[in-house]
Amino acid sequence: MCGNNMSAPLPAIVPAARKATAAVIFLHGLGDTGHGWAEAMAGIRTPHVKYICPHAPVMPVSLNMNMAMPSWFDIIGLSPEAEEDETGIKKAAESIKALIDQEVKNGIPSDRIILGGFSQGGALSLYTALTTHQKLAGVVALSCWLPLRNSLSQCHGEADPLVPLMFGRLTVEKLKTLLNPANITFKTYPRMPHSACPEEMLDIKQFIEKQLPPVN
Repeated sequence: MCGNNMSAPLPAIVPAARKATAAVIFLHGLGDTGHGWAEAMAGIRTPHVKYICPHAPVMPVSLNMNMAMPSWFDIIGLSPEAEEDETGIKKAAESIKALIDQEVKNGIPSDRIILGGFSQGGALSLYTALTTHQKLAGVVALSCWLPLRNSLSQCHGEADPLVPLMFGRLTVEKLKTLLNPANITFKTYPRMPHSACPEEMLDIKQFIEKQLPPVN
């Protein structure tokens, strides 16, 4: 991968099969790229929806002995009390808000945009959605947590060894204090580790189709 640490390649995009009237912006997890999730979204695509899977910039990650890898922000530790990279999280959120703004300029209203992500990407999608001035159609947060929760739809595998299910449950309880609890769905998947499964992808597809119906 070339370029400096401040830049990342252009997002992987699954274009709409017809005129795009809605969009899904989905953020990958630590050390990954947007390509795998673009393939996953292509497998559940809806004809009028454009899927955008950006790539995180490469940076040293404290948790992984300062090895450089694609990361939305630095991760210092995995415990609920671990110090957080507040500056990095806020900067990353601004870059995602800029992506949302770009789609609005392209003619897709913000309330026809779903933001989502897996693990670190899910954490960033939750934080961005809760701090943006744009009204979004919804959030798909997979196997993740809510960063900077003290200054401030979630899915989780019950057998997740990296981001424990407890983090998902705590996140949902926090979200219920910030949002209308009726708008929050928390689903768990037995025996699913830190990954996605076909049942979860089907649930994502149904959520997208419900929140982003075709425009007549």
